[in-house]
Order: sequence, then C-alpha cells, then structure tokens
Amino acid sequence: MGQAIAAAAKTSDVELAAGLDLGDDVTKHIGACDVVVDFSHPNATETLCRACRAAKKPAVIGTTGHSKAERGFIEILSQSVGVVLSPNFSVGVNALFWLTRKAAQMLGNDFDLEITEMHHRLKKDAPSGTAKKLAEILCEVRKLDYAKDVRHGREGLIGERPAKEIGLHSIRGGDVVGDHMVTFAGAGERLELAHKASSRETFAAGALRAARWIVGKPPGLYSMEDVLGL
Repeated sequence: MGQAIAAAAKTSDVELAAGLDLGDDVTKHIGACDVVVDFSHPNATETLCRACRAAKKPAVIGTTGHSKAERGFIEILSQSVGVVLSPNFSVGVNALFWLTRKAAQMLGNDFDLEITEMHHRLKKDAPSGTAKKLAEILCEVRKLDYAKDVRHGREGLIGERPAKEIGLHSIRGGDVVGDHMVTFAGAGERLELAHKASSRETFAAGALRAARWIVGKPPGLYSMEDVLGL
C-alpha cells in the first residue's frame, strides 16, 4: 500500500513529504507534513499516535487487526486531532457498507446473514478488517452482539443454524487483492452484495481523498463514509 500511495501521489495534487517503513523514526519527518497516512502494522500504532498527538497532525489510518489497547490509542488521538479510520478506503467498498446497512434494514430479521471474504495468501490477519466491519454493521442493525453472534466457520455435527447467527468465512490463496460478499438468504430468494478489487490503486486513491478531506477538520474519529458524505 505504501508503494501504491506513492505512485498515486505522483499523478495527483498531493506531495509526499516522506515515505517511512516500520522501525523508522516518525518524529524526524512529521513536522514537514499536513497529515500522516498509515498502512503498516498494529504494533506501530502506539508510536504513531503519540507522534501525531505531539505534533498535532491529523491521521488517516488503514491498518487493520488492532487490539483493544491499540484501538484505544487511536481513540485518544482523535480527541486532539481529526482521524479517519477505515478498514478499506475503496469508494466501492464503502458503498458496500452503506448498501449492506440499507438491505439489512429493509429485509428485516427473516433473512440469514453470511459474509465471505477472500484475500491473497500473504495476508496475515483474518477475518479481513472489511469483513469485520460488514459484520459489525449487521450486528448494529439487528442489535446483536459481535462476540456472541458472529460465527467464524463451521465444522462437524453442529445442529441447525441459529436464527441470530452471522456466518463469517475467510479464504486465502493466490494474489487476490480483496473480494467480499454479503449474502441475505431468505425463504425462496437470496440477495448477494459483492465487491471485488483487482488493484490496490483504488485503495490508494481513496486514502489520498481522505487525507485531503481531514486537513482542517475538528478533532474526532471519522470513517470513510464521512469522507464520502454517505
């Protein structure tokens, strides 16, 4: 993603102040930028948030797989500067988030909910942050508890599917950039909402769009849906 953002910046009005990798000293370069864009690793979150808070720089964070403690550092940062936090910066995926919420509201509780995601073989976390966000949206609409009602895979003689259950399934293989599908399965009909990414360029373009948007915004924790006005 770092390489994709650098490439996208060359064809936009955004100037890249510095490109850093894990282990580099953020504080040496943070003064030269208007906003920090992070696609790295959850282990870097605490250091990054402390640096942004000290320098009063807004942040765009696309890293996924945060623990509760790491998420806490982001929330603390958002009390002093604007932060756009999203598991996916694709415009199409954020349209999927919006459509998933609307479909869940329209269809009610009579449809079974299943989420399937597929990514390249090198992806380290599962489920993807995007799939988890989709499950969180469905839980919010149906007033369910993610920890109790989301089921990651099935095996063995498990009995009938509970009505409140949300299935979430992760597939890994090849060089798949990112596929996500939400299935609403009812009696006699099925609705499927899907998004397939073929290039990381779409994520990079969305991240730069978020970076432009967050500059000058008041402190707070924003989503890509806020950036797009959804």
